[in-house]
Amino acid sequence: MTHDASAELLEPLRLAVYRHFAETGRAPRRETLQRELAVSPGDLDAAMASLAASRLVVLDGDGSIVMAHPFASVSFGFSVMGTTTLYWGGCAWDSFAIPHLVPHEPRVLIATTCPACDRALSWVVSNDEPPAGTELVRFATPAARAWDDVVATCQNQRIFCSQACIDQWTAARSEPEGTVFDLSTLWRLAQGWYSGRLDANYQRREPAEAAEYFAAAGVPSSFWA
Repeated sequence: MTHDASAELLEPLRLAVYRHFAETGRAPRRETLQRELAVSPGDLDAAMASLAASRLVVLDGDGSIVMAHPFASVSFGFSVMGTTTLYWGGCAWDSFAIPHLVPHEPRVLIATTCPACDRALSWVVSNDEPPAGTELVRFATPAARAWDDVVATCQNQRIFCSQACIDQWTAARSEPEGTVFDLSTLWRLAQGWYSGRLDANYQRREPAEAAEYFAAAGVPSSFWA
């Protein structure tokens, strides 16, 4: 595949991946993508690697899709159940983003467990208003280092019963607290972060735009720099 041909495939491939996740809750099969896009296995691999390099998908060592934020192909601790579709959220942030992004699922049931005490937690989350609840979300990895190991970053964005559970969790692992905020702030953070990702010609935010978005959501500026 030539460079120009590869570039021409990237946006159709990105849309195919994201729209399949949105419609089915699952990653598309390689055979499905090859058939829909009429490309060879080698061309598909090259284009998928380019999407991964642009941080639009996350691949495992075999080249399979692990995440296309906010969607995940495996459990990261959050189930997101809509009326017709069951999703895996890649983290707390991504799980809360799904009802804002997917038009046919504007109201979902998000379920997880508290990492510290294993208590079952769930919320009905809509695109209209934040859910009720006193639980707290902890982000362990500062934004500037999130893509050093994005899978680990997502695995450590969890929701806890209380500050006491966060203190127990971090003390047992000799970890810093990271940043902690409430469900309303998490909802605002998720509300518009992925806007347009299911549309053609989506562009990721530049750092200055991201900083403005984080400030408007009310998340701690030092952690999100």
